[in-house]
Formats: sequence, structure tokens, C-alpha cells
Amino acid sequence: MFDLSWGRAVAGEVIGDGGMGTVYSGWLYYNPQGALAGRAAHPVAIKVLHPTLATKPHVLKLFRGEAEALGALSHPGIVHFFGMYEAGPVLAILLELVDGQSLDRVVERHVARAVPGGLPALPFARAWHYFQQLLGALAATHALGIIHRDVKPANLLIRRDGLAKLTDYGIARLPSDAARSSGGMQPGTGAYMSPEQVLGKPLDGRSDLYSAAIVLFEMLTGRTPFDAPGKSELMIRASQLDDFPPPLSDLVPSAPQVLDRLLSRALAKDPAHRFASAIELGDAFRRAIAIPDTAGWQAQQAIAAHAPAMVAGPIVRGGTRPLPVHEADRMRQAVAQAYAGAVTPSAGPVT
Repeated sequence: MFDLSWGRAVAGEVIGDGGMGTVYSGWLYYNPQGALAGRAAHPVAIKVLHPTLATKPHVLKLFRGEAEALGALSHPGIVHFFGMYEAGPVLAILLELVDGQSLDRVVERHVARAVPGGLPALPFARAWHYFQQLLGALAATHALGIIHRDVKPANLLIRRDGLAKLTDYGIARLPSDAARSSGGMQPGTGAYMSPEQVLGKPLDGRSDLYSAAIVLFEMLTGRTPFDAPGKSELMIRASQLDDFPPPLSDLVPSAPQVLDRLLSRALAKDPAHRFASAIELGDAFRRAIAIPDTAGWQAQQAIAAHAPAMVAGPIVRGGTRPLPVHEADRMRQAVAQAYAGAVTPSAGPVT
């Protein structure tokens, strides 16, 4: 049990285990005499830091940084943050429990169902459905000066109604650290890391967009461009620096050739040669596959443009005038309603 004064969370079964901590399903109950009295109990995910890591300052900084980042990000495409518990060596973050599955599982299932001569993985329209939601979440993240640093299909959770949620800001870089370079082995997943991240150079949002482009490549082909059986993590990271991705049209013959040029730019080794923003990358892909602009994509752009005014806290630079609560809620609802119910992870057309 985790007592937060305004509520209590009770942990249930383990639903995930990683290098930094264990994730449990649980329930959050609100204190009837607390500041949030009257809210109904609901399921949550509880991420608990491994006790053996609680004495390591750099790990504590990352764990608290994840809480700070998620606490500032209020977006339908990002897992909701409820609070952080800290008592002695026990640290836990309470997050939205997403009823669904990760994008990597969705891709795996489509690859398993592929037939000779057909698409190797997701259809273009379905890939766009997920990709635009990932880009919308990144656009809002970058608007606050936060770099995710671990964008990959395993960290995009697809709810049963089709709404996608970006999660795991465990190694996110906050504005205070964004211009700082570091040596040694960099945190992240080699198959999705940008060259500058591999080298420990200063990062900006274009690093996450490089990773997002690899996610797009994998959604369409069923594989990542630089990974292969037998390659070690170090070999994969070296490929990010030295190798070039295979043309998408070699793997997906039905892909328009403009997608080869798009991915060549999105995966450029030099960030100056890439797309400058998540919205620019999304517009380029949408036009390449001849999908008209939609209310959902317009809503993503609107919420990204107003992201700094939709939060309050130390992560926001001074001088930002808060957006009225009703207006912020309206913008969030516009994004959520545009995608929820449009597609299910297992079946159903994109409408």
C-alpha cells in the first residue's frame, strides 16, 4: 500500500519488470477528507524503483525526472501521471493503466499474418493512425523542452479503442539537461537511437524524430533498418553511425517512391538534414501516402502549439500565460475523440 495523503494506492500483480523497476497493476482510492475527495477509485499502474537502485544518485535523478516530465505533460497521447510516492528507500510513480497492448505486439501480429506478395506488416492507413498519435505526443513533449530518448514500439501502448499512449519517460532529458553532452555508454535502445544519442552529444527533438522514423519503418516493413540476427547492441549502435537504411520500396514494393526520399531525410545522420518538427514529419508522410488532412491531425497540431500554456510547474519557463481550464480540456477531448473508437489493435478498419 502507498499512502499519498490525498489517496492510497494498493498494488496487485506484476505486469512488467525492467532495469529500473517493477510495474504492478493496482487501484487508487481517494481520501474522502482529502483535496481530491469525491473521485471514484480506479485502476492504476504502479512503477516501483528497485530498492537496490534507490541509493544511486543518477538513478534517483532519472526516476524523479520521469515523474517531473509526466507531471508536466497533460496530453491524451501520453500516459497520465497521478503522483509520486517516496518513503525511505521506496519510490513509486502512479500512472494511468492502459487497457491494451504495445505497438510492437501489434506489428508482430501483422507480420505473422502476412502472406506472400502482400504487405509485410501494417497497411499504410493503419500505420498513419498510430504514427500521427506518436508524433502528436512528441510534438507536445518537445514544446516543453523535454526529449524522450527511448521512442520505440514497446513504449507506445495501444488502447483497445485505438487511442495510442506514449509511455516510459524513464530516461527523458529535461530542459535543464537538454544541452548537456555526456560520455560513456548512453542509455537507450540501439535499434532506435539517433547517431547523436549513440555518441552522447547534445540532443534536441530531432533525435526523437529519428527514432520515430525507425518506428514508422518497422510498422511498414516488420523490421528495423539497422538490426539483424546475430548483431550485438554495440554493432547495432555502430550501424546507426555508419550504415544507411535499405530503401523502403525494396521491402514494400507497393510503397510510393516518395517514401524512400522521406525516410532518407528522416534518418539522416546529421540532425540538420532531418525534418525540423514532429508536425513537419507527419505532414510529409500524410502527403506521401495521399491521406487528406483530418480533424484529428489538426487537433494534434493545436494541442502541441498550446502545450506550454496547458501545464503549471517548475518545468515551464516563466512568462507563459496559462490556458483557461475549459479551453485546455476542450483541446484534449478533441484529440482523444478523434482516435478513440477508430480502430482496435486486433481488427477493424481505420475510419
